[in-house]
Amino acid sequence: MSVTRHMVARGRVQGVGYRAFVSDEAQMRRIEGWVRNRRDGTVEAVFSGPVEIVEGMIAACRKGPWGSMVAGIDLREATADELALRRGGEDFSVLPTV
Repeated sequence: MSVTRHMVARGRVQGVGYRAFVSDEAQMRRIEGWVRNRRDGTVEAVFSGPVEIVEGMIAACRKGPWGSMVAGIDLREATADELALRRGGEDFSVLPTV
């Protein structure tokens, strides 16, 4: 069973390699989607794949890389249109800040 989740991470998640961490983890887990910084200081991501793998990805995001401090994560179901924001030809993309 596959799921597609939208995540917003709050806390010290910019300037600490959080996006690179998310991208590396997602590619290692073979998850589709994307990650990007937001101007409000949060990091936004969409993950799509088998439910157990996506749940593991979200658990990893709750911890984050060394130097980060994740204060909270907001989750909801993501839409196909949101997943389609990734770059063509890439399974997982790091997108520009919005």
